[in-house]
Amino acid sequence: METRAFGVVGEEELERLAGPAASPRARRDVTLALLASGLCPRRYLRNVEVVGLEGQARLLKARVGVAGVGGLGGTVVELLARAGVGELVLVDQDVASEDNLNRQVLVTTAALGRPKVELATARVAEVNPAVSVRPNRVRGDRQTFTELFRGVDVAVDALDNVTGRLALQEATRALGVPLVHGAIAGLTGQVTTVFPQDPGLEVLYGMGGGLHDPAAGGYADGPGGGTRPGEAPPPGSLSATAALVASAQAQEVLKLVTGTGRPLRGRLLVLDSLSPYAAIVDL
Repeated sequence: METRAFGVVGEEELERLAGPAASPRARRDVTLALLASGLCPRRYLRNVEVVGLEGQARLLKARVGVAGVGGLGGTVVELLARAGVGELVLVDQDVASEDNLNRQVLVTTAALGRPKVELATARVAEVNPAVSVRPNRVRGDRQTFTELFRGVDVAVDALDNVTGRLALQEATRALGVPLVHGAIAGLTGQVTTVFPQDPGLEVLYGMGGGLHDPAAGGYADGPGGGTRPGEAPPPGSLSATAALVASAQAQEVLKLVTGTGRPLRGRLLVLDSLSPYAAIVDL
């Protein structure tokens, strides 16, 4: 028979303890008190079996900034909310459009025309009411990211242009927080984690290189290569490619927050599902 070193509390009991009108903050406080007393909400059971009660508490206390809430960012938000990351700060100026429907988990036909940060906020409330969301419908630049992401533990680059990525990296370096970068093109993708004092996206984009395309034997567009630097033929991306890379980004965040495993620091995970091909490249 399976035995555990902690008790388990169901969702109904958690709701009773927090109260039906409790704020996300109040729900987190109740959950943190349960974890401190050796009780695990059942919704986090599979998490705790990996990261322990303390690891789950770290997730609930964490604040994560997500720049871009599209193909990558939407899935990152979904996964972090399910994991119980306590607060998400979102930055995205776009509204949902029909060409998002093939890969963006937050976009439905009924949601077309609505701001993506609004969709993300509503989705998080459905998935995990203990998670707070700070939606910001703005175009991110260095100053904006620095202001909005002040106090975050980790930032996620889910943008689709090099200018924005480099501005975000400047902001995270100024703030002293790690940046989890992800990019996709067609059937390829890449992920790395940049600590403030480390070489980062300039290694990937500063020499005229963009998203690594192993099938093409080199790099696609560089910083001046159009509105979507890093996209290699064929243009666009498939739903599975976005989910694959976003999942790897979310995993990096969870590792960083809980102190579990080794992050992709100084290393680039390159994925090419067309070949198929995967490699970790030292930066």
